[in-house]
Amino acid sequence: MVSPKIAVFIDAGNLWSSYKELGKLIDFTKLSAFISEKFGAPVFRIFYYVAYPKEGTRPKEDIDKLHKFLTFLRKGLGFKVVKKELKTIYLRDSAGELVLDQSGKPESREKGNFDVEITINVLKHMIAFDTAVFFTGDSDFLPLISYVRNLPAPKKVYIFSTQGCVSSELKTGADGYFDLLDCPEIHGGNLVHKQKVI
Repeated sequence: MVSPKIAVFIDAGNLWSSYKELGKLIDFTKLSAFISEKFGAPVFRIFYYVAYPKEGTRPKEDIDKLHKFLTFLRKGLGFKVVKKELKTIYLRDSAGELVLDQSGKPESREKGNFDVEITINVLKHMIAFDTAVFFTGDSDFLPLISYVRNLPAPKKVYIFSTQGCVSSELKTGADGYFDLLDCPEIHGGNLVHKQKVI
């Protein structure tokens, strides 16, 4: 009989919101051992999904720091890092016209959505794990979670997030929910004001 394994899926954009609520970062060097101990099985793989800013939109040293961090996750900790460039979405009013700010420039926001990529990886690697652990609070994942929990050979699904960042549907739709506030074993350093770590 094949021993059970765990797959971990980290939505970095959503996790950033939890960092702000938590006031701390996650120490990823402790994550694999923490998950293995909590669920009593080895970790098959940790997937980390992150959108990075376009060149020229942030100070070069900030972008370089992010890429070094992602290299550490990949090479140092063995994470599977899935990344793509942030998209700029220009806001429009109900008539379809660009919304302008007070200086006359088009208002915009950045978006880096990984719903499809996470879903593909869950389905692609489903045979390799028995338990899926999601670090997200996004209710968009509820159909995926319901699907894998209701297979002929169902998977267990657990959610890690914080109270203000998780949807009620996701909390009740999984096999269990863990608030990151209650997981000091993986807390890292304090979140510095205006710090952006993805």
